[in-house]
Amino acid sequence: MTTDFEIRDAGPRDLPAILEIYNEVIATTTAVYCEDPVTLADREQWYAGRIAQNYPVVVACRNGECIGFGSFGDFRAWPCYRHTVEHSVHVRADARGRGIGRALVETLIARAEAMKKHVLIAGIDAQNEASLALHSRLGFVEVAHFYEVGRKFDRWLDLVFMQRTIT
Repeated sequence: MTTDFEIRDAGPRDLPAILEIYNEVIATTTAVYCEDPVTLADREQWYAGRIAQNYPVVVACRNGECIGFGSFGDFRAWPCYRHTVEHSVHVRADARGRGIGRALVETLIARAEAMKKHVLIAGIDAQNEASLALHSRLGFVEVAHFYEVGRKFDRWLDLVFMQRTIT
């Protein structure tokens, strides 16, 4: 594991790199239950929505190059869920397994705590053993396993929800 990267707040200039990472994840993994690539306009709208709600968007950078990103947003948009957020973290394929995902999740945990959020949720494909193990090491516990709720790459996908109580 290397630590030759920094975590910082993302800005609009990071959106093309975030888009590239996200579309690679869509094309090659089941980490995102989406089949079609998204556009830069989609990522701009996503970013603007996060910022408008004061939610973090962070990037991991090495030598000025974005190699991962993370954010969280509403778990559910109803008022009584306002203390719970769901996060998403993605790392560029050639940078995985080097502690970047862990650093991004830890950053989001700290941001959720600073915002006085109570629970942080992770929705993880049941076959994503690395992400399940990472979240477990960071204090997340499995709270739900949904069977065959997604379909991608001509197969049914199971979704696991994990949560960590923050405050």
